[in-house]
Amino acid sequence: MMINELNRKFGIEGHVSFQTGTGDLAKAVVTNQRASAEIYLHGAHVTSFQPHGSTPVLWLSDIAEYESEKAIRGGIPVIWPWFGPHPQDKTKPQHGFARVSEWELFDTTGLPDGRTRLRLQLKDNVATRTLWPHPFELELNITVGARLRIELTSRNTDQETVEIGGALHTYFNIGDITQITIEGLDGREYFDQLDSHRVKLQNGSISISEEVDRIYLDTVNECVITDPNLKRKIRVSAAGSRTTVIWNPWIDKSQRMADFPDEGYRTMVCIEATNAADDIYRVPPGGEHTLSQTISTEHI
Repeated sequence: MMINELNRKFGIEGHVSFQTGTGDLAKAVVTNQRASAEIYLHGAHVTSFQPHGSTPVLWLSDIAEYESEKAIRGGIPVIWPWFGPHPQDKTKPQHGFARVSEWELFDTTGLPDGRTRLRLQLKDNVATRTLWPHPFELELNITVGARLRIELTSRNTDQETVEIGGALHTYFNIGDITQITIEGLDGREYFDQLDSHRVKLQNGSISISEEVDRIYLDTVNECVITDPNLKRKIRVSAAGSRTTVIWNPWIDKSQRMADFPDEGYRTMVCIEATNAADDIYRVPPGGEHTLSQTISTEHI
């Protein structure tokens, strides 16, 4: 759909308009009474969120690659229908195909309280069935206000039960990785993916001074990033998820990734609402599962 047609069908004055973004990819630009945000239709990818009076909440690589077959580095990639490598076939793409698919926008709404809601969908097609042989309907609802809420609903339109994993792989913008702490995971076990997936126990808050890649188990609490440099807290809550990933690539891995600045690790951390490890959902025919994340900020 061309930009003019998107604006004609879905543009709402005082809420949302559409532009040609980087790489000639279409994006929605939300500016309402409470916040601003940008969402690319490629990957249904939220690339920015900024409540009025706040610094940007999401981190976005300044050398991200905006190409139809690649995921945008930063923001909130949608990971689906599996997390990490495919469980049986390692030749299939890391983290599934949703983040590199072209989604269809089907509704925009200016809500009475000043928030803006966008609804996007992805359905099975020839390309998806070569990677995952199941019919499905995937819907992403994005509500932009003082808080950002994202809801990913998987609907099984197959005649057999399917297993679904995934994540909202959120990159947060921070002042200095060595100064932040993350609360909310004390006492939880986690798989350390950098140490042969050994199970370890989190004691106290999380501080980061090296590469971190952990899948925390049985997570139900809100996670809170305390950032003294930016003088704020970021609160992150999830539903439809019992696993949470904490990730920072640190120095060496940052230098190995072509779309990640060498010093980018200093100003980002990922807290991901996930369906990973033993948190994989078996969705029966006609059933659905919703994974959601809500993000808010407060000054300190």
